[in-house]
Amino acid sequence: MGATVVRLQDAALSWGTVEQSAILPDPVSIPLRWRVGAVPVVLVTAAARVIGPRRGRFSRLVRLACTGRNLPPATAGQSRYAVCAVRRASRVMPMRWACMEDSTAAALLLAVARRRAEWRHGIATDPVRLHAWVAGPEGEAVEEPADTVLYTPTYTPDGPGPARAERGVRP
Repeated sequence: MGATVVRLQDAALSWGTVEQSAILPDPVSIPLRWRVGAVPVVLVTAAARVIGPRRGRFSRLVRLACTGRNLPPATAGQSRYAVCAVRRASRVMPMRWACMEDSTAAALLLAVARRRAEWRHGIATDPVRLHAWVAGPEGEAVEEPADTVLYTPTYTPDGPGPARAERGVRP
């Protein structure tokens, strides 16, 4: 089995800092059905994270994030509602809840709504850091900071492109 080489984008030196906005964004109005649907999805994601061996956590969450990979793609609005609803529901989780759990739960919520999320996992350099997010229909990160463009996707099991076409999945 050959190794996969991932080409990273050239990045300007940042000395490990990124500017953050001091202004809180306007709250997103989330329809009730998305908020209600997010609660069990967050609980299922939390259970998948903690049940089973620790070394299999990443693969369990990836499988969960990809459950809707053969469904029609979500619209930008649906993706936004899913991400915002999951973030609101996960605020009360008494455990570590970060981008991996967040994006997995949002992808699962979209699958429950019979839509596909374009789930991404990527890497950025200087300093090296990892991030997971949900991409919209045009490939843009949904409800993520502007510096998400610095991340090169390294794991996109359900992304668009030749891999989807070879499996016979409609865009």
